[in-house]
Order: sequence, then structure tokens, then C-alpha cells
Amino acid sequence: MVDFRLSDELEDLRGTVRQFAREQVAPIIAEHYEKKTFPYAVVREMGKMGLFGLPFPEELGGMGGDYFALCIALEELARVDSSIAVTLEAGVSLGAMPIFRYGTAAQKKRWMPALTSGDALAAFGLTEPGSGSDASAITTRAVLDEAAGEWVINGTKAFITNSGTDLTALITVMAVTGTNPDGSRELSTIIVPSGTPGLTVSPPYSKVGWCASDTHELALDGVRVPAENLLGERGRGLAQFLRILDEGRIAIAALAVGLAQGCVDESVSYAKQRIAFGRPIGDNQAVQFMIADMELRAHVARLGYYDAASRLVAGADFKRFAAIAKLNAGNAAMENSRYATQVHGGYGFMNESAVGRFYRDAKILEIGEGTSEVQRMIIARGLGL
Repeated sequence: MVDFRLSDELEDLRGTVRQFAREQVAPIIAEHYEKKTFPYAVVREMGKMGLFGLPFPEELGGMGGDYFALCIALEELARVDSSIAVTLEAGVSLGAMPIFRYGTAAQKKRWMPALTSGDALAAFGLTEPGSGSDASAITTRAVLDEAAGEWVINGTKAFITNSGTDLTALITVMAVTGTNPDGSRELSTIIVPSGTPGLTVSPPYSKVGWCASDTHELALDGVRVPAENLLGERGRGLAQFLRILDEGRIAIAALAVGLAQGCVDESVSYAKQRIAFGRPIGDNQAVQFMIADMELRAHVARLGYYDAASRLVAGADFKRFAAIAKLNAGNAAMENSRYATQVHGGYGFMNESAVGRFYRDAKILEIGEGTSEVQRMIIARGLGL
């Protein structure tokens, strides 16, 4: 018999993160969101809690958990705020995970303890101004100066999360490093430490949502790093990043479920206290049905990411199921944020309200880490089409 209930350990984690989100994130996030400032104190506290080390082994400074545990934490954070949740998601699944998956022993020793403790953040340098869904179309180039023993990198990266904070320690940059025997471009991943000469971090983007998270464009102009900063096997950069994105889609699905459930939480609370025509609006069947549909979407989306995360942890094929989870959860977040705003009426249209922020944050969940259209392509290909 399949049992979708969480273990006692995961329930304890859920409860701890839920309490943290409600007591330490909820009271301060609106101000950060409005001012577009990065919540360093909250991020450092998450580090102390061990959240950045959840899926990593203890010998690397981690908590000895797994990807499922990370997803549980992300859901609970996103029930209150997505900027905080995506800072953790990008810091772990996109930032530290490439070092963990593909790094040499020396690279792991240098970088992982700080990344797993939350003392440092890493960024995922894939997307470019002209290369989003088509990751193979990147134009950033890295040439190996054999005499100097250095990579020389030139190019531009766009929409890079956690790339310009005071905690940012490195960016994993995918670049064209040569030509394969069949004439195709050789793509490799190279670690670029923050502060390397020639690496320029542009001012933060003015974003529709995720306004308390850190996102920048990066320019690499003659950036030189040691040859040993190659991450993983030369020519395997695209395969490495696609694997990281497959995993990250499960994490984004969990984040989206948290947002969808947060919409339910806020709407139930508001429907009980908002009086119209002499009674709570929650007494009206139209409002009840909207909230019931919201709960339905959140619950089904949660089962989707539970399934995908379980497959990942078990070492089974999970690619198609990650796409299903991400696509469905993103849809649920968008729909629930729209319904929650409707339940709240004029108050839902105010940025100071939680659902107002949810509404702005939801759209990126249909775009980031693979658009909804890309997820449909992956699902169709997984079916043999």
C-alpha cells in the first residue's frame, strides 16, 4: 500500500520550518519586498538552522538529509514568502548541487562547507540574454591559455539568482570551450569565484515578483581562472546543467505548492473575518467553492512533487515526473493566486497583503527553470513522441 504520509523526522522538519516562516519571515518580509532589499538576517538564520545543508552529507558540512527534505522546507517557506524560498532553492539545488555532483575532492573541500552552512552562496550561470529555453545556444566562450594554465572567459549571463549578494562566493559558468569531433560545440562548466577581475555584476533587476531575492546580469570580460576550476568533465557542461535543472524542477514545484497552499491559508483566514452584508463572506457558497478548488489544486500538486522527489531519492528515472510536477504546480500557483486575490477583493490588490505578493510571485513559476512549454515537450518526449 502506498503511504503518502511523511516520516516523523520530516514532519518535525516541516513543523520547525513552518514556525520559523511564520514567526521570523512573515513579520519582516513585506518591508524587504517593498524596498527590494535582500533579507540577510533571515538567510543567515536559515544557515544556522542547517537548511542550506539539508540534502548534503555530514562530512561536507551538511545535515545528512536528502532532496525530499529540501522540498519540504521549500514548501513551508513559500507558504509565507517566495523570495526567501527561492533564495534557499537556488542556493542549494542550483548553487551548491553542481559542486557536490561534479566537483573534484579539492573543489568540494574548498567550497562545500561554506555553502552548506549558508555562510556563502553559489549562483548558476546558464541563462544568457539570447539563450533561455535553448540552453545549447549559449555564446559565452572560454579559451584555455595552456601556457598560463588558465581559462579566459568572455560573455554575458542573464537572470542569475544569488549572484550579487555579500554572501555570493562563486558562479558556475557554462561556456563554449571548443568543438567536438562531429562539429558541434563543446560546452563545459567552469567555477568563477566572486570578485575575479573582469567579472562585473550589473545593478539588480527591477522585477515583477520575487522582489526580496537577488537577481543580476553578469558580464565576463577577459575573466581568468585556474584551469583546475573546470567543473566535471570537459565537454559535459550541458549534460551536467540539464541534470541539475531536472532536479531543480522538483524543488520549484515544491515552492509553487507552498505558494498555492499559502493562498488557501490566507483566503480561509480572510473569509472567516471579512463581513459583508451582515455575515462572513466565507458563508457564501461562491467563496467556499473558490477556496475548495484552491485546496484541490494545492493537494494534487503536492502529490506530484512528492512522487517526483521520491523517485529522485530512490535513484529511479524522474525526468518526466519532475516536468509533470513543475508544470502542474506552476499552474496551481497561478490559479490559486488569482482566486485568492479575488477572495480578498480590493485588499488583495495591495502590495502590503500577502496574496498581493503571491499574485506577483506566481508568474515566474511558469517560466523559471524551464517554461511550461518546455515541460510539455519533456513530458511528450518521455512518452516517446
